[in-house]
Amino acid sequence: MIIAKRGTLPTTPHTEFYYIPGVLSLEEIHGSFGFSGPWSRKMHVRKYPTEVKAAPKVSSFHLIPQESDDKTLHPYLIHTGDIPYEGNALSARHCLMWGPSTKIGVIKVKESFPQNKFFRNGEGHEIFFVQEGEGVLSSEYGELPFRKNHYVIVPKGTTYRIDLKSEKLWLLTVESKFLIEWPPHYMNTSGQALMVAPIVETEVSLPELTAPVDQEGEFLVYVQHNGGHLTEMVMGHHPFDVCGWEGALYPYTFDISKHHGIARAIHSAPPAHQTFQSGQAPYFGFSICSFVGQPEGWDPRDVAAPYAHFNVDSDEMMFFSNVNYGARKSVLREGTMTFHPSACPHSPHGNAAEKSLADRGKMSDRLAVMLDTFFEPLKVTSFAEKYADKGYSTSWFKAREALTLSA
Repeated sequence: MIIAKRGTLPTTPHTEFYYIPGVLSLEEIHGSFGFSGPWSRKMHVRKYPTEVKAAPKVSSFHLIPQESDDKTLHPYLIHTGDIPYEGNALSARHCLMWGPSTKIGVIKVKESFPQNKFFRNGEGHEIFFVQEGEGVLSSEYGELPFRKNHYVIVPKGTTYRIDLKSEKLWLLTVESKFLIEWPPHYMNTSGQALMVAPIVETEVSLPELTAPVDQEGEFLVYVQHNGGHLTEMVMGHHPFDVCGWEGALYPYTFDISKHHGIARAIHSAPPAHQTFQSGQAPYFGFSICSFVGQPEGWDPRDVAAPYAHFNVDSDEMMFFSNVNYGARKSVLREGTMTFHPSACPHSPHGNAAEKSLADRGKMSDRLAVMLDTFFEPLKVTSFAEKYADKGYSTSWFKAREALTLSA
């Protein structure tokens, strides 16, 4: 990531500094990988972030995934559009599938965080895709506006709140134990994206740091840890008391339209659409791909629809922001999610391959987000089961059967 700086802090780390005359500012390091990964340093105007006012206690709710009773191996089609809007982005977080290091879900809410309440994910880096609405993610790093079609990346350990600027907000959510970053093979040794990469590392938006909130009171921080447990920590001062920060670990947004798709004469495999990576491919973690509009293959015999595929080392989740993905048009609604476990091959439906011949060389208008794990099987939650299409497993057979009957 770009090394960024906001606000006022000493040029030399770990040196005496006074934002308020006569009051020593206190330094904090927000780091990763021990002391060897990306980090940022923050200057608090007068108090440490360790100053908890009351003994921590277990929260009245938790975010522990509840596994489905159905242990059958089969693909899933989940209509997340049917999930109702309720509550706020603190309490109404719904996990749909998860594994040892990855969690995938949705947030669909009508309300901002309650006043003076905050969230800190102590076990996962987070990335949100904004399906609908707009808002502001406020943290100790400043205010970060977001809107439809933005990715919002939030490092593990960030204390934040989400305030809506629209009537409703719908987010696809992903959590990872590992950093979420640009794919290393896109970057040169100076940290710049290669000129052949589909992303440009400077096409991001960073938080704007406002004046530090130097305020005493009771400020409740919900901290997620140990698989979704929540502990309540009451701070005696406002957590956004930072007068300056610099470093390479901070929240930011990236518009999916800034993923500059790579096209070729014949169909491109998913790695050509990769935008982010978490962990170390191909050993652990996951990749995130952005399926944006781009020219279909222009070879005179190109089949634009993807082939049947069977990646035995990856579980695949795909979130369809619109219904214009050719291989799945017959089963999609906006916000439909598919989940194909590694042991299940999947393919286009019905005569999608034949129909795609007419798209040869034309511009597509699809929009979808895909996540492939590396050697990490995911489990489906009981909540996801409520919105799953029970006939999806046989939908390929039925689509072919319908074509035969109509012939």
